[in-house]
Amino acid sequence: MPQLSTPKAPASQTLSRGIRMLELLADATGPRTIAQLAEDLGVHRSIAYRILRTLEDHRLVSRDETGLVQSAPGLAVLARSVQRDLQSAALPELTTLANELKMCAFVVLWDQDECTTLVTVEPRHVHAAVIQRPGTRHPFDHGAPGIAMQSSLSEAQWAGLKTGHPYRAEARAAAQLGYATSIDEVIAGLSSVAVPIEVPGQLPAAVAVVYSSGSAQLSNAAIGERIALAARAIEAELG
Repeated sequence: MPQLSTPKAPASQTLSRGIRMLELLADATGPRTIAQLAEDLGVHRSIAYRILRTLEDHRLVSRDETGLVQSAPGLAVLARSVQRDLQSAALPELTTLANELKMCAFVVLWDQDECTTLVTVEPRHVHAAVIQRPGTRHPFDHGAPGIAMQSSLSEAQWAGLKTGHPYRAEARAAAQLGYATSIDEVIAGLSSVAVPIEVPGQLPAAVAVVYSSGSAQLSNAAIGERIALAARAIEAELG
């Protein structure tokens, strides 16, 4: 059962700013200037530059010849260790799922009051598909993955987490159906279907697909049934 963090000693402001810079670069649609990063962080440019130099030393960010800053391959090395077993177990199933359904398939993890996309597979030979990038975050109480993960907990367990969010009626329905659905909850015009992954000792997770609302060739029930097969296969692999 997940545990919410509790207040501890004061955090390091410098470390917090460094992590925030990485988050800003991860969310950006392209490289950023030092001036832009300093403004986003709310600090003087000299402070942003010192943070940047430290992150460069650890190969977490890089600058091109014009000085534009972007994420560096060192972040991928760190990301490989996040739920490594789950990533390895999920990748073959997501690949098959994405290509069968012609939809982007992905695994989402519980991340306090957010859902974070861990690993994603895009369908092959599809000219236009909705893409869910690894690292994408959205509120836990929005979208099919969050509903699916909530449905894997009893209402008493959910209340014990003291999240401040109610146990959704959609989660009760998902617990009965075996899958969760959402339309327009995270991004307007997009729909999602998700099934929880339940492995003792692991953070709550879910397998999901996302697609343009109204474009699916199968019913939600058929999609949910296929995703459930993938979720059970992942659970079996994790043992």
